[in-house]
Amino acid sequence: MSPVPRRPRSTAVVAAARERGGAVVALESSVLAQGLLPPHNREAAERMMRAVEAAGATPVVTAIVRGEPWFGLEPDALERFLARDGVRKVSARDLGVAMADGADGATTVAATLALCALGGLEVFATGGIGGVHRDAPFDESADLVELARTPVIVTCAGAKSILDLPATLERLETLGVPVVGYGTDELPGFFSVTTGLRLSARLDTPQAIARAWKAHRSLGRTSAMLVVQPPPADHAVPVDVVERATQAALAAARAAGIRGAAVTPFLLADIQQRTAGRSVQANLALLENNARLAGQIAAALQS
Repeated sequence: MSPVPRRPRSTAVVAAARERGGAVVALESSVLAQGLLPPHNREAAERMMRAVEAAGATPVVTAIVRGEPWFGLEPDALERFLARDGVRKVSARDLGVAMADGADGATTVAATLALCALGGLEVFATGGIGGVHRDAPFDESADLVELARTPVIVTCAGAKSILDLPATLERLETLGVPVVGYGTDELPGFFSVTTGLRLSARLDTPQAIARAWKAHRSLGRTSAMLVVQPPPADHAVPVDVVERATQAALAAARAAGIRGAAVTPFLLADIQQRTAGRSVQANLALLENNARLAGQIAAALQS
């Protein structure tokens, strides 16, 4: 006999929002515990949650808290995650082990998608998704497979700029994940506004995205819809600056023997240094921007 799926626990605020049928937006916790360094991670949490709330929705930080899957973080748990106090990075494959170990686990995009599917959350905001790695054709993020099988709207600034963006876009097409540009005709470059990679679909309002999502689901499609928007122009980093920093960071990672899950945080930290912190300001701005858009979409789905 198959076990009954174990639904995440919810904080009182999240539970109340869901009981009244209010709009909710999932936020990953890995960006706080393994992505941005203190104090930037606290700023990111505050800005993203405020942006969701300003759009009329309730933010829901997903995580494994002492072995329990949670929607929302109580203040003491949030402080542990922001302090990076023994918090594991948890992808979808790692959820069960983290639970069995009674661990604190910060959820990546893939793990957040898995929890969204378990708890019926339809909208998720993040910074950039994982994808196909450069110079490593068999190394691709678990995010792509989870996007292919999880019916959630995901707002982001595209895939992280350290990745092979053309290959990532091709894989999303192969996996049947619609990629919709919000106010843009091309895939953003995470820190940068442009990449030159044209998209097949563009929508310019949260209401239009909500209508497209309802049509997508009415056909029985079970993939995510990836809604991409560029970072705010006043905080974006020119694509040539990002590319030079990325190439140098990749060379540094190879020289240091960095592999596997450690590659992404190493590269992002190295790029931060090489761009004199400009990448961090872009990251904070795009996280807030994506959270605001997700809140607007979640609210539009209620109408």
